[in-house]
Amino acid sequence: MSMIYHPGTGFNVGDPEIHPVDPARLSSPEELRKEAENLILSASGWRKVFAEAKPPYAPWALQPSPEDSLSETVATPKLLLAALMAESFANLVLRQKRMTARPAVLLGIDSRPTGPALADVFARVLLGLGIDVRYCFIVPAPEIMAYAGRAAALPLEHTERAEGFVYISASHNPPGYNGVKFGLRSGGVLSAQEIAPLIARLKASIASKDSVSQALALIQAADKEALALCYERCSEWKRRSQSAYTLFSHEVITGKEDLSEQATILDELTEACRQRPLGLVAELNGSARSLSIDRDFFQGISVLSEFYNDSPRQFTHRIVPEGISLKDCMELLQKAKEKNSCFQLGYVPDCDGDRGNLVFYDKTVGKSRILEAQEVFSLSCLAELAGLADSSQNAPVAVVVNDATSARIERIAGFFGARVFRAETGEANVVNLAEKLRSEGWIVRILGEGSNGGTITHPSKVRDPLSTLGAMIRLLRSGDRAGSPGLFRRWLDVSGQESAYREDFDLADVIATLPSWISTSVFESRAALSVRSADKAALKARYARIFKTEWESRKSELRERYGIEAWKALATIGSREFEVGEDFAASASGGLRILLLDSRSEPKAFLWMRGSGTEPVFRIMADVEAGTSGDEEYFLSWHRQMVQAADAAV
Repeated sequence: MSMIYHPGTGFNVGDPEIHPVDPARLSSPEELRKEAENLILSASGWRKVFAEAKPPYAPWALQPSPEDSLSETVATPKLLLAALMAESFANLVLRQKRMTARPAVLLGIDSRPTGPALADVFARVLLGLGIDVRYCFIVPAPEIMAYAGRAAALPLEHTERAEGFVYISASHNPPGYNGVKFGLRSGGVLSAQEIAPLIARLKASIASKDSVSQALALIQAADKEALALCYERCSEWKRRSQSAYTLFSHEVITGKEDLSEQATILDELTEACRQRPLGLVAELNGSARSLSIDRDFFQGISVLSEFYNDSPRQFTHRIVPEGISLKDCMELLQKAKEKNSCFQLGYVPDCDGDRGNLVFYDKTVGKSRILEAQEVFSLSCLAELAGLADSSQNAPVAVVVNDATSARIERIAGFFGARVFRAETGEANVVNLAEKLRSEGWIVRILGEGSNGGTITHPSKVRDPLSTLGAMIRLLRSGDRAGSPGLFRRWLDVSGQESAYREDFDLADVIATLPSWISTSVFESRAALSVRSADKAALKARYARIFKTEWESRKSELRERYGIEAWKALATIGSREFEVGEDFAASASGGLRILLLDSRSEPKAFLWMRGSGTEPVFRIMADVEAGTSGDEEYFLSWHRQMVQAADAAV
């Protein structure tokens, strides 16, 4: 045997004959513990820099650094750490084993160069511990999670059943980072409660004096023939993954379980796109979406599409799809629009393909521009709530969002008679709250983290750009039928803006009808603070004292400029949101949102803060109704000064 290569990309998959760790060059337990010091552990994912500080480096890197390295090499201490990470999940799977046969899990990676090396370790450990591994190689997160959900729903003894998934990715972090997300039978990531025992087990393994020998034994336990078969079947499992994802996407986008009902909606959408062509640009930036169903999906509904940087690892700009990372897509859309006026949209995903932020051609300024994350989520909510308005249902409707989502969502939901519930930032928190509400009888069609544009559409458990684009396409091309207005007309009817309708409307016309709010982008540098305070509850307690003093000195100005008369503070911890009065520390390490209210106790603005669970920063933002960029800066600057003063008081 020798190195097995992936047939679609030519990338290394793994060599079953060669152990990734040389026993003669083992690191010490102290080195292993040192590597774990900067390992970020949260329900959103475990991650750190895994790449070696060697060339090649990302083309945008200003100076060589491990986080921007495109090297495929992972050092021995980090591989040993990965083995202990794999064991923690394997232990969970084996403890929940409910069948006589060996349990199976799906394994996938995003397009980072270190992915195969880490997957090699995970595959060896899982196989060695008695778990079959179905390796899909490079696959976007929404795809492997859709596949996992469907595979877990099969009967216990079914040969294609899987108990969960392991997904190796660091999401939007720079390419030298990597990490892992785990999921069981739900098709979503483990909740904070489910991941806590895994974190505890991992920490105990790292602290053990036998950590190195334990990790080495885990890596060496796999049978070589089983490992070779695992790698040779990558393409087979990937085909099944794509098939499951295609079927799942049709259900998500149409909102229908019945295949004939799905077909009716998709056929109507296809005919509408033929009658009134719609085009989009996909700038995939070498992400995992370059090996998924995107192109076929758009062709299937007659949406014109142009794809760029659509080979894995073809990174041309930063992985996080924000700000300057969307510049290329804007330029490509502008050129496409000049050639064919039907082109309106463009999207850029992050490396694992669960986020896809948008650009669009804005006729009001005569050029392409970024569709802000909060706008993306607002438009998706508008489309999905308008779609629900056409169905006969008696249950109450809810929208679930993270705590940093603009209050614009409450305004939109209110027009449709829906209620908004908020959870702490973190995809798992939002998904868990939505599941809880459904168990209580609520209809929750759409949920997500509006602060980063992430749209999760039921029954999906993860953000997905295809869900977002599906909502946009339906919004733009669902026309009036007998007795049933299109989505945009429904929105105008419920919001009292009937006169704004025009037959040839585009996205700029829809955006012009949204409630007016301006929000800080949580990915701007001015929204990410470095703080010295390790105790976030104590930091917020000091902030509370400063805020009360500031409130007294500013309340006249706030009344005169913004009509603000009062405030209240809300904490979000996990899937709970609750008032905390003046005890800001009650929010602990969760989110804290200070609502600034008018005389009717309606929000006019809010200030938000939370320590990131996946990056070493303290995030802040401001959200202002009918404000200008100057108004947003006024509130954010005030907020930032108070946080910094509270931090300086340590």
